[in-house]
Amino acid sequence: MDDGKRVIEAGTERSIKSLGDWLAKVDAIGEVKRISAEVDSDLEAATITYLSGKTVGGPTLLFENVKGHKGYRQLFNPFGTSMNRAAITIREEIGKDPIEYVRILSRKMKERIAPKTVDAKSAPVNQNIETGDQVDVTKFPAPKMWPLDGGKYIGTADAVITQDPTDNRVNLGTYRQMILGPKQVGFYASPGKDALLDRERWWAMGKPAPVAAVYGLDPLLFLCAATSFPKDISEYEFAGGINGAPVEVFKSEVTGLLLPANAEIIIEGFSYPDKTASEGPFGEFTGYYGRPGGATPYIDINCIRYRNKPILTSALMADFPSNECGTMWAMAKAARIWADLDALGVPGIKGVWSPPEAAGWGMTVVSIEQRYAGHAAQVAALAAQCMGGAYFTKYIVVVDDDVDPSNLPDVVWAMVTRSRPAQSIEIMRETWSTYLDPSQNPPEIRPWGSKCIINACKEFKYLKVFSPRSLLKKETYETVCARWSELGFEGSPPKITNFETFAGRHIS
Repeated sequence: MDDGKRVIEAGTERSIKSLGDWLAKVDAIGEVKRISAEVDSDLEAATITYLSGKTVGGPTLLFENVKGHKGYRQLFNPFGTSMNRAAITIREEIGKDPIEYVRILSRKMKERIAPKTVDAKSAPVNQNIETGDQVDVTKFPAPKMWPLDGGKYIGTADAVITQDPTDNRVNLGTYRQMILGPKQVGFYASPGKDALLDRERWWAMGKPAPVAAVYGLDPLLFLCAATSFPKDISEYEFAGGINGAPVEVFKSEVTGLLLPANAEIIIEGFSYPDKTASEGPFGEFTGYYGRPGGATPYIDINCIRYRNKPILTSALMADFPSNECGTMWAMAKAARIWADLDALGVPGIKGVWSPPEAAGWGMTVVSIEQRYAGHAAQVAALAAQCMGGAYFTKYIVVVDDDVDPSNLPDVVWAMVTRSRPAQSIEIMRETWSTYLDPSQNPPEIRPWGSKCIINACKEFKYLKVFSPRSLLKKETYETVCARWSELGFEGSPPKITNFETFAGRHIS
């Protein structure tokens, strides 16, 4: 894909290369909670995570004593609802507002840095290499998260690595993986996802599909693996661009794939078209059980690589705010959509957000400065169907630039006061959806969905006569802010950016 952006050569090395590096920075701001008491990976760890996650901004949980898995640790919900941890992941200072982080990440997604190949002998993940009869994936503390789950899921906060045999493009995607036995893990992928397309190309050639899965990874790789990028560019390049330095990889002698050298755990093997097993169900990111158990391709594991005392990363899929993929997807998806809109030459974009309350992927809000008739409708249609926004998203709302897209009360207010249901709502049909959508029944229709576009902007032709919004006087606001503590309030006053200008404004 020639998108006008060059692939940058290797640059300055950065301070985060691994999950351990990331944890050190998160620990320094007090957002790692270490749990030394013995915890069972069967339901108990997930239950603790779910309850802890009810506190917005709560810590990531590092279980250091998992029952029956001495020497192995487990990190649950590295992102959670913490914007601080999201900021550290994209190599930024903490303390900015969500839309500023989306703006920064959108810019970083426009630069790409190819991965850097290193000697496999120097890769920390190769401290332990097990093949043949040594292979036993059950040694790791894979959790069973929900009572009706089909089994223990080792793959949730992961990156599954596949390759397109036609052009050798390496893909990183996030897919659930249930342990089926010591040498097999499930390989479920939704229709249209890159891993599914890659393995089908290998199978069409009469060959097994090489595949690797990474558990215990730099959360930046998790973020990139879980984001919809163009299908002909490797996520390694986008991760390098966000990092500002190349991801270090080595070439596997087992599968030929490029693997992240600084990971905690990697499994490798092959997937065959005639080898399937029952997989699922699994409590998914929607807060419902996903695709019912059924025949699913799996990975025959040939090799396991892991560090000494490795950390398995796990992501609890749940209702908000305990859903690991809420805040992370909110930022990554919004940034990808913003980058796509910029690449399409759409002017006037002031902010993009994907509310974590809407199951991460379910809703997109775009704030624009209206510049011409039809501008809002154009933005809505493109945001709905660009690569960054097409998968699953059901509701696309476009608001004016005086509305903060990351503030749901603001968005709902704009929808109620500026949209007209009979004129402002459009429906797109037969769009890209997922088997994980519980509202689509019977289940066989689930790969196809629909989208609702809501134009919550002031009607363009009446912009000049639209009823004036009630706004504060800036000087009075600043006076009150200066006296906030004196007035008996704790913390900082609410941030306000729109003020009364008095210029040409009158009530008619």
